[in-house]
Amino acid sequence: MSSQVIDRRRVLVVEDSQEDAEAIERALNRTHPHLVLEFTHRADGLVERLTGGPLLPGMILLDLNMPGVSGHSALASIRACPALSAVTVVVFTSSTAPAEEDACYAAGADSYVYKPVNFELFRTVLKGAVDFWQESPGRGGSAAGGA
Repeated sequence: MSSQVIDRRRVLVVEDSQEDAEAIERALNRTHPHLVLEFTHRADGLVERLTGGPLLPGMILLDLNMPGVSGHSALASIRACPALSAVTVVVFTSSTAPAEEDACYAAGADSYVYKPVNFELFRTVLKGAVDFWQESPGRGGSAAGGA
């Protein structure tokens, strides 16, 4: 039985592009300064990392196209792990392909958000996604890791 607790103030950003990671950090520091942002540039070992500590992030911002383990594989691994079922996964990607979006939702993504190139729009889109999931109870509530 997992004793992990979801901390909705924590957001794990899985993003291989340093430029995009910095943009996400700048945007969220402006719009949600209370959030605790954690960054990783690879999805390798992600499930083990998440399940290895006492706290789970309330949200994972997941890029799809990364070296090593892809975002698609990471999403499948996250959703295959019962201990992570209540963590919100927002795919935040540059891909606008409808088939890609459908595949992500089919694999268990909570949201699929396109990364705009313009920073102001980038910030607005990211703020909207975070606001939505911060205000909703998520997949399994805000307190414990499981429904």
